[in-house]
Amino acid sequence: VLITDERPVTLGDVSRDARTVLLINNAIHPGESDGVDASMAFARDLVNDKERYGVLLDEVIVAIIPLYNIGGALNRNTGTRANQNGPRAYGFRGNGRNYDLNRDFMKCDTRNARSFAQIFHLLDPDFFIDTHVSNGADYQHVMTTSQSQKDKLGLSLGKYMHTVFEPQLFETMKKGGMPTIPYVNSSGAPPENGFAQFLETPRYSTGFTGLFQTMGYMTETHMLKPYPQRVAATRLFLDESLALLAKEGKRIQLLRKQDRDSYRRQESVPIAWEVDRNHPARLEFHGYEAKQIASRVTGGTRLFYDRDKPYIRNIPYFNEYKVSESVKLPAGYLIPREWHTVIDLMELNAVTMRTIKTPVKVPAEIYRVDSVESRTAPYEGHYFHDKVELATRKETILVRSGDVVIPVNQARARYVVEALEPKAMDSLFRWNRFDTVLQQKEYFSPYVFETTAEKLLANDQALREEFNIKKQSDSEFSGDRRAQLEFLYKRSENYEKSHRRYPVARLLQLPK
Repeated sequence: VLITDERPVTLGDVSRDARTVLLINNAIHPGESDGVDASMAFARDLVNDKERYGVLLDEVIVAIIPLYNIGGALNRNTGTRANQNGPRAYGFRGNGRNYDLNRDFMKCDTRNARSFAQIFHLLDPDFFIDTHVSNGADYQHVMTTSQSQKDKLGLSLGKYMHTVFEPQLFETMKKGGMPTIPYVNSSGAPPENGFAQFLETPRYSTGFTGLFQTMGYMTETHMLKPYPQRVAATRLFLDESLALLAKEGKRIQLLRKQDRDSYRRQESVPIAWEVDRNHPARLEFHGYEAKQIASRVTGGTRLFYDRDKPYIRNIPYFNEYKVSESVKLPAGYLIPREWHTVIDLMELNAVTMRTIKTPVKVPAEIYRVDSVESRTAPYEGHYFHDKVELATRKETILVRSGDVVIPVNQARARYVVEALEPKAMDSLFRWNRFDTVLQQKEYFSPYVFETTAEKLLANDQALREEFNIKKQSDSEFSGDRRAQLEFLYKRSENYEKSHRRYPVARLLQLPK
């Protein structure tokens, strides 16, 4: 649903123009239906109440995805939202294939996520709202938000959001009777001890939109508040966001353009962040006294929030994040033609690419995957790589006809980097898109390779010295015949070149 100053229209009727674009996404988790009711009432009033909204719609195009997880919405029940106060019936968190769609934006396993990407890039929204319901601690606030982390969003836009946009938005929410704070990310502990801002990596909607310099807010109404109150809080957030965008939209558009230009001109860019607990901010928190009481179920103790004892306190809020990993920007990336599923994702996300017609040699950096630590149980259909260690070397490589070159000097540069750099927090490598290179395909028979190993040692003094030092310094190695032959095999011409070689190359110059 798109709403402009004239009428509701279909997606193809509106091209990206000078007005600010607001995109609202509802029911990634259909049990969290507050946003569906709030945004549909919002859409109705935008169309019918010209006196109130006409001037705002001169400045802002409003786009609404009324129901994102259709498969989950059709799987209706009354019990799976065990910690939620209504509505009476609702959908299920997983989609028809049991994917949690708010973990799929970067990896794009589902048709839902692919459709979202098409809509998102067609509109290129300046501001994004994703409606949800919270879980966790009990407190007085009806509305909290999980928003783009200011340090991760970075550059001018991150600073502006934190110091200008958000204070105004939260002040209007407070005046409207819904004092709003960041999502209470307390992990089951009483919030008054303080908590860290949630870091929304690109698997999540607001982390994904940040890759394209779009500020994102995920509304999180409190699960235990009455359903009408939650819908009212979401509706107020939509109204106040629209009013503020009508006022601030041109400035936001300018900052987005500046940051897109600035990002690709940096010598190095961050690809991972970690919370800095040395510099907490203070947050006005409206909570309830928490204590441990006897559990009638387990015989132990349980956490209890006493609603008869409300309080307002300034608590520690850890919203500073520091860079934990960064990379130098290359001139571009090379994706070999065989990796068509990765190329498809680049196309889906409107990345500027060039398919090579004539083979050419270019200088590049190549990664070798030294080690990987993966999850032992499936997570959203994958065995996600939690830790990745790389070695880098420079080579002159052959770019073949059909290979795809992606220049960094483009508007989609940040998405390209965080998708293709293996150590980025939600890189395609971490999501197993390149796992076949981690499996060795060819091996050796020890009784045959012994002869080859003798020749290697006889003809290569440096290898012989390295081998002998290894045997002298490593008693386990010196007693393991297979390990010794493996050591020599991996340094021979027989060892396959593709094993653990990351196929995407970092180009030091672009082919002409």
